[in-house]
Amino acid sequence: MSNLQLRIVSAVILAAVTLVLTWLGGLPFRLLCALIAGAIFYEWTRMCRPSPAKAFGLLPEVLILVFIGALIAGLPAAYLLSLVAVIVVVALVAGAGRWEAAGLAYAAISGLALALLRDGDRSGLIAVLFLFAVVWATDIAAYFVGRAVGGPKLAPSISPGKTQSGALGGAVGGVVAGVLLAATAGVVGLWTLGLVALVLSIVSQAGDLFESWVKRRHGRKDSGALIPGHGGVMDRVDGLVAAALALYVIGCISAGADHPAQGLFPG
Repeated sequence: MSNLQLRIVSAVILAAVTLVLTWLGGLPFRLLCALIAGAIFYEWTRMCRPSPAKAFGLLPEVLILVFIGALIAGLPAAYLLSLVAVIVVVALVAGAGRWEAAGLAYAAISGLALALLRDGDRSGLIAVLFLFAVVWATDIAAYFVGRAVGGPKLAPSISPGKTQSGALGGAVGGVVAGVLLAATAGVVGLWTLGLVALVLSIVSQAGDLFESWVKRRHGRKDSGALIPGHGGVMDRVDGLVAAALALYVIGCISAGADHPAQGLFPG
């Protein structure tokens, strides 16, 4: 089986499981978000931690577990956001270091944004499906357009394989997929959602580049080896969690921190 075939099989299986849990919502989806947060933190620390840290022991692991417990319990946004700030400050004060604290923030905010976007109603379901449509279409279109067209590199010092043509193709694909999903779901304001999809596509690609920069900074090709053909969990969700945070912020502005989806996707 070629690497492309392996990537496709893995992606289809992951997408199917993710969509089922997204449809169920509630505790099953929060468990998925908690798993993503935990995996991101694990891979981040394995990349960025030069050696077993003796000065602060397992404090960062304890802190991320506290957050994961709060996330699974379904605490309100204000409590979760405050908890993220607290665990990051505690890590810094305890001497865990900037990379450890950054890993805590990155992992926790990633899980938080996804979980709060889904919420428990139809608006949350559509919001997360819209997010998936934009990010997945961006990835697919960028990959195939970049290979077919080629041309100047997007950020050669960070990710030599990405091209400007692929980035443009990914943005177009993300917008089209997002608008089609919204139209199919009967959501109004498609022009606005088209602009939101464009923002999410751009942020998704920026999130991908950010993770590539972190890996290059620490001399790693992949964040891990958990997903066949894709590397680690961070390699698979880097763009998704960045776009999720962007959509969460947009939703907070329009509808509040606890029910962000209702402003863009009223049910």
